Amino acid sequence: MDLHYARYQGREIESVFEPLANLRIAVFRDFPYLYEGTPEYEREYLRTYAQSERALLFAAFDGPEMVGATTCIPLLDETEEVQAPFRAAGFALPEVFYFGESILLPAYRGLGLGHRFFDAREAHAASFGTYRLTCFCAVDRPVEHPLRPADYRPLDAFWSKRGYRKEPGLQSVFAWPDLGETQSTPKTMTYWTRPLL
Repeated sequence: MDLHYARYQGREIESVFEPLANLRIAVFRDFPYLYEGTPEYEREYLRTYAQSERALLFAAFDGPEMVGATTCIPLLDETEEVQAPFRAAGFALPEVFYFGESILLPAYRGLGLGHRFFDAREAHAASFGTYRLTCFCAVDRPVEHPLRPADYRPLDAFWSKRGYRKEPGLQSVFAWPDLGETQSTPKTMTYWTRPLL
């Protein structure tokens, strides 16, 4: 492996839209997301990050190939669907930094990159000196889901050790087509939060 890392902020993210979109589609095909992604949707999704001056993409490369990536963005720069549960619960949106995906190709898991990704995002949010909370969301899938692999291990324990707490009262609903489907169906996403120390 020839692992190296790169940071992109705001408009710089546009320069790697294609490899980031391809990585998202590849990783999110797996359980629990089962995401039947398209380049068109990806471009629209990533545009939100490129339009935010404080948004960060921290990416891992093996040689020229992007093999892992993580993003974060001020909650005020996110979409209404992400902001809504925090607004309804009375959070001060200008004090919240939202963490987007944290994705790795299977061959690169177990090398400590998950922690490195969280470290990068938390340090970036803290660098502004105005944010008090970080958060991210994860899809809810039933334990008995027919496509759940027998060896699947949720990341709840990893997130808890990082100091994050699941917030059942904070949820958004997003829609996308599952693998093999052509119609988007709604999925509930539950948020996890952590004070920014």
